[in-house]
Amino acid sequence: MRFNKKIIRITSSLLIIFTIFTFSVVLAVDDTVYVWSSESEPLVEETSAETKEETEAKEDDKDDTNSLNLESGGAILIEQKTGKVLYEHNPHEKLRPASVTKVMSILLIMEALDSGQISLSDRVPCTEDAAGMGGSQIWLEVGEELTVDEMLKAICVVSANDCTVAMADYLCGSQEAFVEKMNERAKELGMNDTTFKNCHGIDEDGHVTSAYDIALMSRELLNNHPTILNYTTIWMDTLRNGESELVNTNKLIRNYKGATGLKTGSTSIALYNLSASATRDGLSLIAVIMKAPTTKIRFSEAQKLLDYGFSNYQYKDLGTRGTVLKEANVTKGINSSVNLVLESGIGALLKKGEDKNIEQIINIDENLVAPLYEGQKVGEIIYKLNGEEIGKSNIVAEKTVEKKTFFSIATYVYKNCFSLFRIS
Repeated sequence: MRFNKKIIRITSSLLIIFTIFTFSVVLAVDDTVYVWSSESEPLVEETSAETKEETEAKEDDKDDTNSLNLESGGAILIEQKTGKVLYEHNPHEKLRPASVTKVMSILLIMEALDSGQISLSDRVPCTEDAAGMGGSQIWLEVGEELTVDEMLKAICVVSANDCTVAMADYLCGSQEAFVEKMNERAKELGMNDTTFKNCHGIDEDGHVTSAYDIALMSRELLNNHPTILNYTTIWMDTLRNGESELVNTNKLIRNYKGATGLKTGSTSIALYNLSASATRDGLSLIAVIMKAPTTKIRFSEAQKLLDYGFSNYQYKDLGTRGTVLKEANVTKGINSSVNLVLESGIGALLKKGEDKNIEQIINIDENLVAPLYEGQKVGEIIYKLNGEEIGKSNIVAEKTVEKKTFFSIATYVYKNCFSLFRIS
């Protein structure tokens, strides 16, 4: 027993001497330098010089000359993620939106859901105000209750005015208070062409908006409340235990590849309106049509806009948040290296074929010295197209690397040493 204790004391003394010697040597060694070239590199090989036609096609990123010969009173096409305008025709003309008004009503409902103010299982009663609505509806009776989930389904699929007013009363106590909130939210979104007089869209003097403003609120809804697609992509469904059949008023949901929504609207004065959204191959578009002369033209011109966008543009993912770019050396650290990762995702809207000319520029601190903390910026990556910056992200340390000290090294050595003793 005494012999074993003597061995342990001798071993411990040797470990202490070894630790001190190692620490001294480490501190005496010059810092190693990690070098990463910061020169621009194309993502793919360069192609031959562009033709005159290709050059001219890239001069303008949007079309405002109505080259698509749209018959509608106003129209716009935007890319959903960036909000970039790809085509426009009378985008700021103030027109009656009809039931496309409900995009804002739905947005306020979704914001209330996501903030925890209400839940999908809440039961919403039908008020007298709601039951007296005309136009498209599911004929709610005063006092009848549906869940928020069912109300949303009816609003998104069949544009139910009675359900919209019931939700307005439930959220704000009255339709008037809800409409006031709609106008406040419109101002926050920069919808300068818009004045809401009601929450459902039935014609009323002064109740106007524009194709541009509809695109703004549609983008806000789709980008920040993606679960709305659970409702806007429904083609057919039922309510009241199958007694009430719902068929989507947006025919593109059934007939257009990648359609995700969003809202139709029509009255005898407003004529035919539509906010149409679709996604293909990572590219999400929103096409707005206002004051189309017929319902057929409404859908055909929305499809024409979407086809134009998908044919000419692409969304290029340049990097995903957390992607490891490199393992870098760290001097004076307990660990000798650390992974360098992207702090945020990067993407860019491009005309098709432009991705061949993208350059990436990587700048990294030449000396990474401990302590280095998780998420600490150590450089940046920049993407450029024809000399113009199209995307950027910080490069950060994936994990913390502690600085080498006598105590940190001793702790590390003893921890590993006694782990071996326990295993043996």
